[in-house]
Amino acid sequence: MSRAFNLAMTEADVIKHCRDQNIAISALEALPDGGLRLVCMSGYGAAQIQSNLKRHIIEGEVRRERFRPVRPLW
Repeated sequence: MSRAFNLAMTEADVIKHCRDQNIAISALEALPDGGLRLVCMSGYGAAQIQSNLKRHIIEGEVRRERFRPVRPLW
């Protein structure tokens, strides 16, 4: 099971849900077309997200921002 999810939620809602359910967050990334990419620290947390937030999970491919620069920084 993947620990990464694309969710149609705000960052504040995701953080609140994870805090309430004791789910550790590895990474949060805003998606350019709306929503958020969440990476959980554990498989247990991922299973909780998958069962509790299944109606908010974005299915299929999503567009993400480029994380690394195109050119080297030096």
